Amino acid sequence: MRHARRRVVRRVTRLAAVGGLLLGGAMVTRAVASETPPITAVPHTYAMEAGQTGADLVSRLGSSRTAGTWIGTDGKPVVAVTDEQAAAEVRAAGAKAKVVGHSMDELKSATKTLRSAPRVAGTAWSMDYRTNEVVVQGDSTVSASDWSAMTEVADGIGGFVRMERTEGTFTPRLNGAQPILSTGGRCSAGFNVTNGQSDFILTAGHCGPTGSIWFADTGGNNQLGKTVTQSFPGNDFSLVQYANGKAGDGAGVVFIGNGKGVQITGAGDPSIGQRVFRSGSTSGLRDGQVTAVNATVNYPEGTVTGLIETNVCAEPGDSGGPMFSEGIALGITSGGSGDCTQGGTTFFQPVTKALTDLGMQLIVSKPAAAGGASPAPSATSTQAQGSIAPGAASPGSSAAVEGAQGTPLLSRLTDTRNVGPGLLVVGGSLIALVATRYIRSEQDRKAYQRYYSATWG
Repeated sequence: MRHARRRVVRRVTRLAAVGGLLLGGAMVTRAVASETPPITAVPHTYAMEAGQTGADLVSRLGSSRTAGTWIGTDGKPVVAVTDEQAAAEVRAAGAKAKVVGHSMDELKSATKTLRSAPRVAGTAWSMDYRTNEVVVQGDSTVSASDWSAMTEVADGIGGFVRMERTEGTFTPRLNGAQPILSTGGRCSAGFNVTNGQSDFILTAGHCGPTGSIWFADTGGNNQLGKTVTQSFPGNDFSLVQYANGKAGDGAGVVFIGNGKGVQITGAGDPSIGQRVFRSGSTSGLRDGQVTAVNATVNYPEGTVTGLIETNVCAEPGDSGGPMFSEGIALGITSGGSGDCTQGGTTFFQPVTKALTDLGMQLIVSKPAAAGGASPAPSATSTQAQGSIAPGAASPGSSAAVEGAQGTPLLSRLTDTRNVGPGLLVVGGSLIALVATRYIRSEQDRKAYQRYYSATWG
């Protein structure tokens, strides 16, 4: 009976050791296979790929034969062209073509004429690629005489300039996603950037002049930093240098409300028709579409050019907040008209333009392992679809702004990105196998001695 029990124990031990070898080997294999390669370029999303296809076609065909590109309702790129031969080339490249009457050269000439006319605060214009028009908007502050003068300028350009009156006023939007406060007012942190030596907050330029001191609390006890660079009007961006020089943990995550954030993995330029999200402390998380690029807005404080125009709503208090899509940083909130009850127009400073002019790099989150990520946030509520640590979020998914306090041992051991535990299991299993065989050999040798000693006796 004793020998039978020993045999059972030996068999169980051997099975456990062999199982450990198999498990450890699988862990090492999965860990190596799932290791994320270093980032050598900005991650591309479906919208970016479609936009790039259209942009490449426009560049190849030239501005005299094209009039812009946008993303269609089916997600495919559409290119406006001026002749059938260009249309055939666009279709051969896998994109859709729309033949229009006015080229990009004509549209740009129209905007140049508008810029040369006397400046009227409260007006804005942009090129609507989809209708092949230049759209001029005037808010409620534009007088009848000023609007009449601008209409005369538009009529002189041609019938492809459309005049529209809009409710509300075109004003910069203060406050935003993560509030920052100074004696000049309240604004918002957009994205964290770095020059390799120090970290900064990229926010709207109209938030405050160079030298403005910013705090994270209304009592002025928690100093964040100081504005070291401002560009407004003309552009609308500024840099706030952190007081301690570092942005800290979670610098690659933007706040979307209720303790949640979205992981940012790169910066890019949007395409017309692309769905985008904006976060702000006043109106929360909102979404909409890009309606135009390279827009010009005549704020009361001055003219800003090269802006992204969207139908995403915003309200006073949302300025400087981040705009993004599928984890890609696109813009920072500049200003607009309307509100989130009636809707309106909001303009954004392109992030890529700001980074280039400032010589900065966006601080991004590391790409996550596949699986386990929650879907893109819903704009109907600031409550994200689940809470996960920033480092575990996939582009565009929701993530807890603050990381988890600890990870269970079992989770660490089964982490497919960690080779160490797998090697540890393999090593332990080998030792167990060797020990089992040694013990069995010793037991057999002693049993052999006992048997023959009894025989000889």
